[in-house]
Amino acid sequence: MPTAPQNTDELYQALQENQRRPYGRTRTVTAEELVDAAERFEEPVALVRTLLELQEAYAYGSEPRKSPVVFARLLTLFDEQPDVFDERLRHLLFWRFKWVAGALRALPEMPLASLRQWLKEMKDRYEKAGLGLQPYYGQVYQLASHTGEDTAVAYELWAGRTRTALSDCEACEICERALYHLAAGDDERALRAWEPVLAGQESCQEEPARSLSYALLPLLRTGDADRARELHLSGYRGCRRNASMAGEVGRHLEFCALTGNEARGLELLAENRNLFDEVDSPLDLFDFLTGVDVLLRRVESLGHGELPAAGYAGRSWTVSGLGAEVRGRADDLAARFDARNGTTALTDRRKARLDRAPLLDGLELTLRTRTLDEVDPADPVAAPATRKSADLPEELPALILRARELDEEGHPDAQLCWARLRRLVAARGYTHPDDPAVGPLVRLRADLLDDEAGRAGDRDDFAEAADLYEEAAGLYEDGGAPGDAALARACAALATAEIPKERNGDGDGDAGDEAAAALTAAHAAMVRLHEETPGLVPFQEARLLRLRATALGLRLQASVSDEHVAATFAEVELLHAYAERHDIGGQVSGAALLRAGTHAISGDLATAGTELDALVVRLREHGPAWHLPRALGLRGRINLGRQDAQAAYADLAEGVRLAGEWTAMAAENGRLYGDLAQACMHLGRPDEALRHLTRSAEVDLRRGSRTDAFCTFSNAARLSLDLGRIEDCIALLDSLLTDPGVAAGELDDRLVAQLRLTRARALHAGEDLKAATAEFVALAAESAGWEDDPGSHAMIAAETAVLLGESGEFDRAREVMDQALAAHAQAPRYEQLSNSLRELARLQAEQEGSDGLASALDHLARAGRIAEEARAAAFEAEGRTLETALAYEHGRVNAYAGEYETALAALEKALGLLGEPDADQDRAGEWAECTRLAGAVEGIYLGRIAPALIRLDAAVSRLNALGHTEEAKPLASLAARLHDQA
Repeated sequence: MPTAPQNTDELYQALQENQRRPYGRTRTVTAEELVDAAERFEEPVALVRTLLELQEAYAYGSEPRKSPVVFARLLTLFDEQPDVFDERLRHLLFWRFKWVAGALRALPEMPLASLRQWLKEMKDRYEKAGLGLQPYYGQVYQLASHTGEDTAVAYELWAGRTRTALSDCEACEICERALYHLAAGDDERALRAWEPVLAGQESCQEEPARSLSYALLPLLRTGDADRARELHLSGYRGCRRNASMAGEVGRHLEFCALTGNEARGLELLAENRNLFDEVDSPLDLFDFLTGVDVLLRRVESLGHGELPAAGYAGRSWTVSGLGAEVRGRADDLAARFDARNGTTALTDRRKARLDRAPLLDGLELTLRTRTLDEVDPADPVAAPATRKSADLPEELPALILRARELDEEGHPDAQLCWARLRRLVAARGYTHPDDPAVGPLVRLRADLLDDEAGRAGDRDDFAEAADLYEEAAGLYEDGGAPGDAALARACAALATAEIPKERNGDGDGDAGDEAAAALTAAHAAMVRLHEETPGLVPFQEARLLRLRATALGLRLQASVSDEHVAATFAEVELLHAYAERHDIGGQVSGAALLRAGTHAISGDLATAGTELDALVVRLREHGPAWHLPRALGLRGRINLGRQDAQAAYADLAEGVRLAGEWTAMAAENGRLYGDLAQACMHLGRPDEALRHLTRSAEVDLRRGSRTDAFCTFSNAARLSLDLGRIEDCIALLDSLLTDPGVAAGELDDRLVAQLRLTRARALHAGEDLKAATAEFVALAAESAGWEDDPGSHAMIAAETAVLLGESGEFDRAREVMDQALAAHAQAPRYEQLSNSLRELARLQAEQEGSDGLASALDHLARAGRIAEEARAAAFEAEGRTLETALAYEHGRVNAYAGEYETALAALEKALGLLGEPDADQDRAGEWAECTRLAGAVEGIYLGRIAPALIRLDAAVSRLNALGHTEEAKPLASLAARLHDQA
């Protein structure tokens, strides 16, 4: 606490503030300080309340050793001063006997006799207080279940009794009954018992997260994999990083291991690394470690024992190393509990979990489904070759020569050769072949740098690519390869020209002009290199011509200027003629691709399509086969431009399939997946588009293009939210936001903020108002410092104010809205601010009635001023006008506050502004809702049934005549109700 409370009023205020904090060290430490403060005031009630808060913090902060100590103090106070405990405090005291029983069970050092003695104390206290014993028998049953005794009798003594006011909540008791059936091997009966909790009808502090974690495997065993997936997503979110729910996290890790989602399991383990050190409950820790053990054993059995794994702080772990550590600790805990209990129950349960075979080979749990191969830190191009990959020689000289041969052809498998050679050269004791055909080591090092530069360019890291190409050029010269040196320098010139230019405040035009100028200079440098380098062999000359044509093609793309079209075509024809003359097939098709692209950029999509039709036929017949994905991808993009989404889809889908057959064509696949997603959206197939977007992002991430990957992931998250796939959206964003690169600040902070904003909106859509509000408040505070983007802060702050209003925190909402309005003054966001102000007014009137009317009307007055500003700026809203929306909101707000005459007048005004309905469905819907509300105010609250019926009957007739029958139904229903009252 910043300052210790000086009186009991301040103490109670601090207590309320602490109760709003999440469970954890901050809340626990503050609770301890509040107890110290309460002791100084010599106010028994204050001490009781702070001790209750401290016990709760210990209980839900996974500190079972401390909870009984605090309760002992409370029990002593109750015995000494029972009058201090009013009915509520007395209820809490007797309720928490159960908490102590649970805490003692969780401590293997606590003798079994002491546990039984505590239960006897509980029974005696309940009987003395005249309380029903069902809660006591519930604890007896739970102890029997924990120790592995015959539970049948204990279960009947508990479950057969009538519930009391001190019984566990319905959700918790449902879980215990379901677990009883589960232990008996009856999955279906357990799931039937669980249904009210799984369906969201019953819940509490720990539920449904606890039940969901247990129900995952029974659902799989009974064939309901889809529901298991759904409950994994929602259930994991309810327990992640929560020390008091470590066992639940362990069961989610186990679920991942048994459904072919080992990579996700490792990701979730990393997200919950804190649990290794923060869980103070031995029983919870045992459950967690056993789940971790299941996962790590599975990963190791698949041959990935050397993968990094998140474990205990203070050292780096591999899967195998962490597995051994976890195994020892979990076995020790099981042995300690069994020694205390006099049974083998925990060892047996642990063995049963570890012996389970996978239940499914692969269940797609999230939008970001990855395999262990994909999370392996090894070089991405070193993955196993597919059926179209060339056989690579084992002998070193042959491997070097094969790499150069494939590189000359532009064959994608050259990357596999270079990757293998890179590892060999880097190994200790490497000996370079003494072979004139291979050349000196310096030349091989140049080759490797050249390949590395190409991969940097593929991920748009042009500055690094340029540096690497220049370094390679120097080594080529040292190795006596001037032609290769010239090619490397030409590549460096192109990469340098492609380094993004800074945009100034005048827009994109200057940046485009600068890019065009840089590409013109790069082309001139390439021409000089071409002219001044003697002894170029045909493949080198063709590649230089390809680079020259590429530079001019990029210049045309940057400038979109007709003056550059002819020069580009001329350079492409030079390349095509030379490649034809020397029979260099790869460069012939390369020239055709450049020519088609030039036609497309210059606006002649029809000719571009014709060129590509011919090229695809040629490639199918004569190759090179690895150019087909590029040709199909370009034709797909051109078909999108021609509004032929079906043809685009066919081309892009085939391109994805063909590119997937070449191990080293990941860069091609990323672009193809992205374009295929666009085609799916045009075809009205958003769910398929979502899959392609996430695949595109994963490819970009795999090849090192992190910013592109996260931008695509951001688009996927927003699409999933638009589709109502809320848990998918949250799971994807949780995965992204826990990425180590995000934590290390390697990603653009605005992009991270966008991800967090989408997550906050998804939490809100998922009705997790508390979490959504906390994230919005944090984003509003951060965006206040975006001096270059006040408009975004205005929107975030306005949205935050609405969420605070939903929570009933109207004073805080007004403060945040003031910030939004201040930012709006710098960068107007008329519609967004007006919407938020009106919504805030509605919330306050709805929640506070007439008491909130003055404040609500003030919000509407502010919205009115924004409408005036928008009108003066000639701003047009996307839907109804701001004035119309404002009049309607005046009607609603006054109706909530009981000012019905004023409300009806406002609604009449809104109807006048809306005008008569027409064929437009949205407009008809707005008019119908406004009419319905006016009819309700007039007929129900003002008691003027006759004029209300005239209004409603006329509106129903008008809407039905226009074909808006759905919009007419609520009005007809209200009219029928009023007819019954007439």
